[in-house]
Amino acid sequence: MAARLALAALTGEAVIATRIALVGGGAAGIGHAAAAHLLRQGLGVVLAGRHADTLAAAADKLRADSTGPVDTLVHDVSRLSDVDAAQAVQHVEETHGSLDVLVLNAGGPPPGGILEVTDEQWLRSYELLLLGPLRLARAALPAMAVRGFGRVVLVTSAAVRQPQPDLAISVVLRSAATAAAKLLSREYAANGVTVNCVAPGATATDRRVEVLAARAASVGSSVEKMAALDTLDVPASRPATADEIGAAVAFLASRAASYVNGTVLTVDGGRTETI
Repeated sequence: MAARLALAALTGEAVIATRIALVGGGAAGIGHAAAAHLLRQGLGVVLAGRHADTLAAAADKLRADSTGPVDTLVHDVSRLSDVDAAQAVQHVEETHGSLDVLVLNAGGPPPGGILEVTDEQWLRSYELLLLGPLRLARAALPAMAVRGFGRVVLVTSAAVRQPQPDLAISVVLRSAATAAAKLLSREYAANGVTVNCVAPGATATDRRVEVLAARAASVGSSVEKMAALDTLDVPASRPATADEIGAAVAFLASRAASYVNGTVLTVDGGRTETI
C-alpha cells in the first residue's frame, strides 16, 4: 500500500484504497471462511492467529482462489496486554494504509457444565473471549471513526440466546461479550462505524467435533450418535457450514449493512426458539 501511494504521488494517478479486514482465527473454520467471503467482496484481508505456519498455509490457499491482498499476523488475542493489541492494529494500518473491518473471532473454550469449570478455565477464557476482543476494539475504533467507515463483527454463539448446559463458559462469557458489543455500537455510530455480532449455531468445524466428543465421552456413546442428536431440534436438519457463517460475517462488514448496528445475527438453521 505504501509503495502504491508513493507511485501515485509521483505520477498523479488516483488511488482507490482497498479496504482492509483483520480476521481473528483466520487460519481455519469460520475465520478462514469469513476471510474468503471478504476477499470476494473486494477487501484485502490480514489473517490473525497464534501459529505462523498454519496462517501461512491458510493465506496460500486464499491467494490461490483470489487476486486480493492477503497477509498474516501472529497475534494471541488472549494475551493480557494493551500494547499487543495496539501493536497489532498499528501493524495493519502502517502496512496496508488502514484497518477498516475487524472480525473478532477466537477459538471456543473447553466444554463443561457450570459447576465443572475451574477458576483457571474461567480466567483464561475471560481473557480470550472478552478482554482480548475489547482491547482490539479499543485500539481500532477511534481511527475508523476518523476515516468515517468501520465495521466490527464479533463471532459469538447461538448458545447466548438458547443456553446449552455443557457449554457454560461460552454461554456466560459470550453473553458478556455480546453486551460489550452493544455498548460499543453506540460509541461511533454517527461516524459510520457499526458493531454487530454473528451468533452461529451448530457448525461443521473442528470445534463442533471437540464438543461432540466431550458429550460422547460423558455418556459412553459415539461422536456419530451425538452428532445425530445435536441436529434433532434444528429445523434445517443439519449443521451449518463454515462458509454459511462466513457469509453472514461478510454481510455485516459490507456497505449494504451500514444501518445494521448493535444487533445479533443468529445463524442456526432456525434452532433458537425465542422470538
